[in-house]
Amino acid sequence: MKNEEIDDSPLGKVRLDKWLWAARFFKTRALAAEAIDGGKVDVHGDRAKRAKLVQAGDEIRLRQGPIEWQLLVKGVAERRGSAEIAQQLYEETEAGRRKREAAQQQLRNMPAAFAFGDSKPGKRDRRELRRLKGGD
Repeated sequence: MKNEEIDDSPLGKVRLDKWLWAARFFKTRALAAEAIDGGKVDVHGDRAKRAKLVQAGDEIRLRQGPIEWQLLVKGVAERRGSAEIAQQLYEETEAGRRKREAAQQQLRNMPAAFAFGDSKPGKRDRRELRRLKGGD
């Protein structure tokens, strides 16, 4: 027998971690599995396991940092393809798209990280920092 992959999954279904990887939400299957195990992926509103079989019509909610995706599965793929193929595997819900774009806009409008410049903070800067943090 040659090195052939044996696929025990029913026709038209694929593991959730494989689907997230094939749809290009994660660079590796290990990262997808880590997100699933961390509770960042829900299928039909319930926390999912990495071996959960997904098929066309399933609803997936995926949280990546402050961004939340609400997706409908349109197709499944065993292998990772091009970005064009990956975009055909899912459809983002209208409400989810609006929420995601609003969150992205809010992140863009946030001020950049606080920086002192090239030197250490002086006495006046330290006092202002203490006052901002709620210290004495």
